[in-house]
Amino acid sequence: MPQRRVLCLDIGSGTQDVLYHFPDLEPENCPKFVLPAPARQVGARLAALTAAGRSVYLCGRNMGGGFFKAYRAHLKAGLPLAAHPDAVWALTDDPERLVATTGVVITRERPAGHVPVALADYDPGYWRAFLGAAGLPEPDMVMACAQDHGLHPGKSSREGRFRLWERFLRESGGRPEALVYATPPSELTRLAVLQDSIGGGPVADSAAAAVLGMLADPAIAALTDVSGVMCVNAGNSHTVAALVHRRRIHGIYEHHTGMLDPDTLWADLERFRRGDLTNAEVFASGGHGCLTLELPAEAGIFPYTSVIGPKRASFTGFDVDFPSPGGDMMLTACLGLIQWQAARKRQSL
Repeated sequence: MPQRRVLCLDIGSGTQDVLYHFPDLEPENCPKFVLPAPARQVGARLAALTAAGRSVYLCGRNMGGGFFKAYRAHLKAGLPLAAHPDAVWALTDDPERLVATTGVVITRERPAGHVPVALADYDPGYWRAFLGAAGLPEPDMVMACAQDHGLHPGKSSREGRFRLWERFLRESGGRPEALVYATPPSELTRLAVLQDSIGGGPVADSAAAAVLGMLADPAIAALTDVSGVMCVNAGNSHTVAALVHRRRIHGIYEHHTGMLDPDTLWADLERFRRGDLTNAEVFASGGHGCLTLELPAEAGIFPYTSVIGPKRASFTGFDVDFPSPGGDMMLTACLGLIQWQAARKRQSL
């Protein structure tokens, strides 16, 4: 069976990082793109309609909520906003509360005078046109990763996300590849919609895919075999750190990138690597949380720190290294998806 061309996407709040993997090319020679995230494109469109004083109808599907500031600005301007029942999940986990507190109208029919704004993490037509303009063939398969807080009725989405992390760490032994899904858990509604949009290919949490991609760097993988490594992904909206030993995740820390100054964040991570930071402290400071299992003595204090991500410059001056797995650190999560696919293929042979 011939090997397939795979379009890999890491869909964040600021950028979507794309590796188009051709099996006969080295990663450095594969086409790659760092493009504005779909949510940023929606935010720009929404801001323009707000400035023009237009009413808006959000249609399409669930997606990342990186356009939240533009949506709030639209409401603050006193302009009408309606949403399709499928699209409203990009705004909230509790549609009834949204309607009661904001006046957003949920309707299957576009109200008269409202301009439609389509929501989607992945638009096949966009990618068909983009790849065609670049002279590239359509892929045989699409794989994608994104952060999904999950749907947790009656709970904070931050709290619910960390319950998923706890379940993952305890049930899967911390194997990052376990967070690449042929079928995502029922709570991960964004990933389920994304998987449907890409045609059924595997989907993953971006944090796990990034760890897999960092382990594709031989130097980092070797370090995790002899000591502990703290792998950090400093994203535009979220910073996630994982304590990795012998290629297993033993702890997860997640906070909002813009909420902590570099010194405060580093102080958190210094306690996290030692197992001294509590989930309650991180949650109380506005972060998602922190979870560590019993840390292996062989890992030490996870003394090595490797940092990727578009905001990694904030770690300049600290005792860290800045790797570039596959030649471009922005594509680390995409490389992780490719590594997962290659491992699955080897297992099936």
